Amino acid sequence: MTSTKTILVTGAAGYLASWIVAQLLQAGHQVHGAVRSLSDRTKIQHLLDLIDRHPGQLTLFEADLLQPGSFDTAMQGCTEVIHTASPYFLDQPKDPMRELVQPALEGTRNVLGSVNRSTSVKRVVLTSSVAALYDNACDVGAAAQHRVQENDVNPNRDIHRNAYAYSKTVAEQAAWDLQRQQQRWDLVTIHPGAIFGPSLSKRVDASSVAMMVQFLNGSFRTGVPALWLGVVDVRDVAHAHVQAALLPAARQRYIVVAKDLRLLEIAQHMHLGGLGIANKLPRGEAPKWLMWLIGPLLGLPRSYVARNVGHPVYFNNHRSQSELGLQYRAVSDTLNAHIRQILDDQLLVRVP
Repeated sequence: MTSTKTILVTGAAGYLASWIVAQLLQAGHQVHGAVRSLSDRTKIQHLLDLIDRHPGQLTLFEADLLQPGSFDTAMQGCTEVIHTASPYFLDQPKDPMRELVQPALEGTRNVLGSVNRSTSVKRVVLTSSVAALYDNACDVGAAAQHRVQENDVNPNRDIHRNAYAYSKTVAEQAAWDLQRQQQRWDLVTIHPGAIFGPSLSKRVDASSVAMMVQFLNGSFRTGVPALWLGVVDVRDVAHAHVQAALLPAARQRYIVVAKDLRLLEIAQHMHLGGLGIANKLPRGEAPKWLMWLIGPLLGLPRSYVARNVGHPVYFNNHRSQSELGLQYRAVSDTLNAHIRQILDDQLLVRVP
């Protein structure tokens, strides 16, 4: 067994981070979990349960992404930092700079400021996204390799076109800039696709829960656009982070995607028989002309529809398998485990 370490996980109460914490605890490591509020037990109850199951291994700290120095105490004695905390919204936020970019960019700078002030941290793992690697699906299809690669960079600099992708791109670039200014700690970035799979908490504010509920409640019943997603299990993404933190040879950027699927194919992997709910899953794809017409009503600008609907996008996940040792779960297992968790926790009736 490898020697145990003390590792800080930011955003520890989040959908992905909770699995990272659980896997680190299962492996016997000491974990410092940074959360926004220690008083909001509804958001951290699952972490309190982990404390009970792993006595003496998990310590929670309160930290604010936008407050310089806020992570200094939580980072004391840690040799690795896994920075996952960053917001995401299915819908376009009203104020993308305040709601997305500032928490992602300033939050990353503040966490790395604490890293620079520490004396123990040797590695930082940053949760990025495939959205930081490309702008529109049509651009990928036009490229010679027809596949998103780890050395690709999203060229978009217009915050209003895709605020989430913009926030992940500038936050990652800021992290690499700060890393290159010193030699004590190194940086690895993880770029997952669309994350699904069972949650450790009963929170309904995770974007993956909201999307799954939209599939189940009939929001997409009349048809989904021909959009491609790189789908991956939350437990596999967590494992990628753990491996990136612990393997000395881990380096640079890793695409973490199990399979490239259209939205309709995602629905076709869902099996609702015997679950006691009506099948309201989409059975077809809406034509592109219709999506162009109604897209703005659904929060999809016509420019986005033109450049993404009907354009396949594929991802090269080779390095995540060969260097991090990932063996991806089958997509059907991921999606159906997520459905069962949503139903068991009665989230289908709690999400509008």
